[in-house]
Amino acid sequence: MAKGTVLIADDDTAIRTVLNQALARAGYLPRATSNAATLWRWIAQGEGEVVITDVIMPDENAFDLIPRIKKLRPDLPIIVMSAQNTLMTALTAAEKGAYEYLPKPFDLSEVIAVVGRALAEPGRKTSRAVPEQDTDQLPLIGRSSAMQEIYRVLARLTQTDLTVMITGESGTGKELVARVLHDYGKRKTGPFVAVNMAAIPRELIESDLFGHEKGSFTGAQNRAPGRFEQAEGGTLFLDEIGDMPAELQTRLLRVLSDGTFYRVGGHQPMRATVRVIAATHQDLEARVRDGQFRDDLFHRLNVIRLRLPSLRERREDIPLLARYFLAKSARDLGVEPKRLSDAAMGYLSAQDFPGNVRQLENLCHWLTVMAPTQVIEAGDLPQDFRDGNAAAVSADWVAALAAEADRVLAKGESGIMDGFTRSFEKTLIAKALARTGGRRIEAATLLGIGRNTITRKIQELGLGDKDAD
Repeated sequence: MAKGTVLIADDDTAIRTVLNQALARAGYLPRATSNAATLWRWIAQGEGEVVITDVIMPDENAFDLIPRIKKLRPDLPIIVMSAQNTLMTALTAAEKGAYEYLPKPFDLSEVIAVVGRALAEPGRKTSRAVPEQDTDQLPLIGRSSAMQEIYRVLARLTQTDLTVMITGESGTGKELVARVLHDYGKRKTGPFVAVNMAAIPRELIESDLFGHEKGSFTGAQNRAPGRFEQAEGGTLFLDEIGDMPAELQTRLLRVLSDGTFYRVGGHQPMRATVRVIAATHQDLEARVRDGQFRDDLFHRLNVIRLRLPSLRERREDIPLLARYFLAKSARDLGVEPKRLSDAAMGYLSAQDFPGNVRQLENLCHWLTVMAPTQVIEAGDLPQDFRDGNAAAVSADWVAALAAEADRVLAKGESGIMDGFTRSFEKTLIAKALARTGGRRIEAATLLGIGRNTITRKIQELGLGDKDAD
């Protein structure tokens, strides 16, 4: 006996076939169509226990269809698929009342698991409106599988008021994630207050967070509200929470436990109605074991853990991010946007970026100002960046270097060796030697360097010691 009927709507024949076969093997009864009209007819006739639909179909957008489905059959779980794979897609799916959002390409085992959960607990709904926004301006960018999972989790978390702990290396975008949780969550009409615990002098943290009464300490000439009061009705983002002094962790624990606190020097309890989002790049579990962070506070903050991937864990997003930051820098400066050559993009995509997205953004700002032409070449990258990123390069980077070397040599300019990385230099000399049949004098002329220089570089770079001249 079939576990339930699953209605599938996608104009891609391959996807319909794959889903049909996988669901049938899992014991479900699938019915598939290529258009929204047929899907709507089946639903109106009362068919199906679960719906799987693509967003873009030939006759109607699923986001326009879902409200009609929810009005007619509010408990019917709808699983949305999309190849657009943006944060806004995930948020819109949640806002429209979709049970789950699955980016394409998807894992079939995950689809089967989601269908099973939907049948077990159908009808998850939302009533939150997502404001219209240009997806090019969204704070989180990336189409990697790591970012798709972040989008899915964020779409769920914006429907709740739970405390969230965001972890990840410096520069991965922890405050941006906190802003998304606020801007698209239940408290979006309230204030968003961010405080970096590592940036406040230790002796001022208590007053900064909880406020103080007049005369409570030297220099307290007036009553002052703290961050909890400033964030009332909204979201308080505590960045670098691992740097909070141990003596203040007890006070924060009390706020999270019963929602009350006292201003410094005050005797009247204050009520805090805020959503707390914390973030850290540190290993808080290790700090708990070392006695530097309270175990009970850790568990209060760690209701939901959201780990942001480093940029080296999602290298496929580097070209997309680089183009975005170059365009943004150009808009900010009122100039024409520059673009990266294939070789320059290949080089960037091979780097570890210890500063993560923030480092890439800063690099793009620098290039917008300093790169001499509209097309950014490998040699235009700042010297300290090239010197500090000597990681092993991929085959794609080597191929890109070869293509760049061909392009540079074809220009026939003199002095074209200036300013290039060692990897590019080796590829360029090898290409020049190949083009001249190994004749070093001709290769040196082509490269704009002397014979002694090319002989020395051939030896230094391990290109062989045979001189064909």
